[in-house]
Amino acid sequence: MKYDYDLLVIGGGAAGLTAAGIGANFGAKTMMVEADRLGGDCTWTGCIPSKTFLHTAKLAHNAEQAKAFGLKISESLNFSSVMNHVRNVREQVYEEADSPDNFRKMGINIAFGHASFVDDHTVAIQNKAGNSDEVSSRYIIIATGSTPTVPPIAGLRDVPYHTSETIFDLKGQPKRLGIIGAGPIGIEMAQAFQRLGTQVTVFDMQHRILSHDDEELAGMLQDRLHNEGIAFKLSASINQVAEADDGSIQITGKHKGQERTWSNDLMLVATGRVPNQKNLKLNKAGVASSKKGITVDDRCRTNKKHIYAAGDVTGRYQFTHMSEHMAKVAATNALLKVPMKVDKTHVPWSTYTDPELAHVGATEKQLKEEGSPYGVFRFPYDKVDRAITDGATEGVIKIFAKKWNGKILGATIYGKQAGDLISEYALAMRNGVTLRNIADTIHPYPTYGLGLRRAADQWFI
Repeated sequence: MKYDYDLLVIGGGAAGLTAAGIGANFGAKTMMVEADRLGGDCTWTGCIPSKTFLHTAKLAHNAEQAKAFGLKISESLNFSSVMNHVRNVREQVYEEADSPDNFRKMGINIAFGHASFVDDHTVAIQNKAGNSDEVSSRYIIIATGSTPTVPPIAGLRDVPYHTSETIFDLKGQPKRLGIIGAGPIGIEMAQAFQRLGTQVTVFDMQHRILSHDDEELAGMLQDRLHNEGIAFKLSASINQVAEADDGSIQITGKHKGQERTWSNDLMLVATGRVPNQKNLKLNKAGVASSKKGITVDDRCRTNKKHIYAAGDVTGRYQFTHMSEHMAKVAATNALLKVPMKVDKTHVPWSTYTDPELAHVGATEKQLKEEGSPYGVFRFPYDKVDRAITDGATEGVIKIFAKKWNGKILGATIYGKQAGDLISEYALAMRNGVTLRNIADTIHPYPTYGLGLRRAADQWFI
């Protein structure tokens, strides 16, 4: 049977862009369909704007700290200028990396509109004008990403609130910001807004922040944020949200066994994401899915052997780097028939606060639950000479490894540049590099990377 395309990619975010690019490089006739703008969450509402915002907040914080050394700050913060800068940076990234012309030059045909299945090889594309075209493809990769989820709190949808999709469109700075959710997005935004002069309160049902991270190191970060002025209402239940006559947002709930009401000028909801699969009409293609996302195997293939899915829409991971990894797996399996699987063992992640908190591999909690024998090898930042010269001695490197041979099972880092440093452990774990191998490898002095070697040195002690 003849098809219009060899590969059809639905979605133009991190996974879709990667899959389409690989398809074109493999020589496949490729089309990519995007409902809005290329770049997806990472470019427009996630990684790029949030890290730009965090960096700007850090500069403001450093300037404030520099007063202790005699530096005089004469100008006050202009929040509108900060947000304009954030928006300008994401436009710059879009033009340089995600603009449609960049992909058309690769030979990829791009269609803008909402895609839905007609059958398992055919997709209908409806544009903004309401016109619809149908295209067929031998292979299809679904990469439609995810959307922020909003919890069913009474009154929440009746008051103005923000999610990660709208927070960077702010024009004015709130005096008081309530954040529901103590995960990576909530915690990053909490520190950024607090450093820019907003009083932030973070609410969460969990008893601590960043529940997937190492409890000890996440606790260190929580203490740091508390000392910066952020108020935490943890182990809290929110029962109702309402807008008061003065325009403030009233949050009512229970904290430490008592009913309380907190007033805020703005709310940010950061309680996770849900896969974008509702309007795809998967049933017409016979593609299996659940509330968690489209069901795929470790080769990113759905129950239909020629249809694959990658990224957030699968519900497996919500990291840009994993979306790109899964897209590579999907496209390679579909077009080259090379048996490539998703690497589930060496998934790194980082929360880009100051200091950062990063992790790869098994957590200590997982190792304890599995009953796996392991040793803990740690090294503090206050013994890393580069951290001392930079005045960044808050932090610790913590490695979980087998005592007898130094095989690394997992690692977590709290400190400056943790998100970059964790990559060395990810590389080591994937390639069987032990703590002894790292300890025997020359690292330049003085660097933060030398702290990784010195942490590995602890295996000999």
